[in-house]
Amino acid sequence: MIKDLGHQVSRWSAGRAVGCAVGGAVALASLAASSAAWAVNDLPGGPAVNQLDMHPAVTKIALEQQNLHYLLLWICTIIFVAVFGVMFYSIFKHRKSKGAKSADFHESTTVEIIWTVIPFIIVIGMALPATKVVVAQKDTTNADLTIKATGYQWKWGYDYLRGEGEGIGFLSTLDASQRALSDAGTPQGDNYLLKVDNALVVPVNKKVRIITTANDVIHSFMVPAFGIKQDAIPGFVRDTWFRAEKIGDYYGQCVELCGKEHAYMPIHVKVVSEADYSVWVQGQLKEMQAKADDPNKVWTQDELIARGEKVYTANCAACHLPNGKGGGAIKPLDGAAVVLNADKSLEIKVLLNGQNNIMPAWKQLSDTEIAAVITYTKNHWSNKTGQVVQPAEVRTARQ
Repeated sequence: MIKDLGHQVSRWSAGRAVGCAVGGAVALASLAASSAAWAVNDLPGGPAVNQLDMHPAVTKIALEQQNLHYLLLWICTIIFVAVFGVMFYSIFKHRKSKGAKSADFHESTTVEIIWTVIPFIIVIGMALPATKVVVAQKDTTNADLTIKATGYQWKWGYDYLRGEGEGIGFLSTLDASQRALSDAGTPQGDNYLLKVDNALVVPVNKKVRIITTANDVIHSFMVPAFGIKQDAIPGFVRDTWFRAEKIGDYYGQCVELCGKEHAYMPIHVKVVSEADYSVWVQGQLKEMQAKADDPNKVWTQDELIARGEKVYTANCAACHLPNGKGGGAIKPLDGAAVVLNADKSLEIKVLLNGQNNIMPAWKQLSDTEIAAVITYTKNHWSNKTGQVVQPAEVRTARQ
């Protein structure tokens, strides 16, 4: 993660050349090669190179937040200039070397009133527009679309609860190619560590209510271009909303330190036209129907292993690695006692409930997906148990 933090920092700064008299030329050459390898451009809807200002707003709330930011900045600047201007003038004009002597008085009702009334007026002038924006950004009523965003270590789950697309649900994970670039230490592309396998798709000019919660630890859902940031807390339900006014791709990240994979938990929201959104919804519903599994179906071992390999690659390989060896605090699956144990319920419980605050629960996977990935791990690498877990066994363990 520290390595990737360095990669992200390179997006915002040109870098520094550090060398000594003997190796200066080599250091500069290495820096030039590194800068060329890490060269990136502004990402529309995402971070910009050497960005100083806020993201370009695509919602009215984000625009109001920016206007409030500039208003308060000007007010604070004026106060700073006025206060320090008077102070420095007084110090210079009434310095001891010019023979100035301080006035001798105990109190002044006039001064007391002035330095009470003026700050009060300033605070009220700042509080009124700020309150207006805060109240507006918490008004989630009359939403055209309601989506639940669930934080997992380390991905997002999206469930369309109300409106067009109701019933659609999927996980959004960092694209495998991005993880491979990170592991190799070779960051590439303007969307490095922001590319996901399944983007959140919403229609333009529609009010979208986002309900946030979490499955394990505290996460935080933030998309700067929309002006939204809402913590996702286990056991709690919180909400926010946005109405995107421009078609495009917009990016965010989990902005709560949620564990060692925090750098690999991006958010990608694709805003499309209403017509394109309807087409996407129909495609998703058909795909879900095609993937719907009969919970009573008895699968063959080969079928489960083939299905389990896909589940493992999409959800498990990031931590346990494709070779099943794990690393650091992540235990290996290749040769693991719980995997080799004849009691299949042990591994089922681990996937459903998590373990040791490191292995997250995977209840969001279907019974068939859990049965498939367990069967895959029990019959892959050096694990040759011959055991098969059926979806019905997982369904029973959930109850």
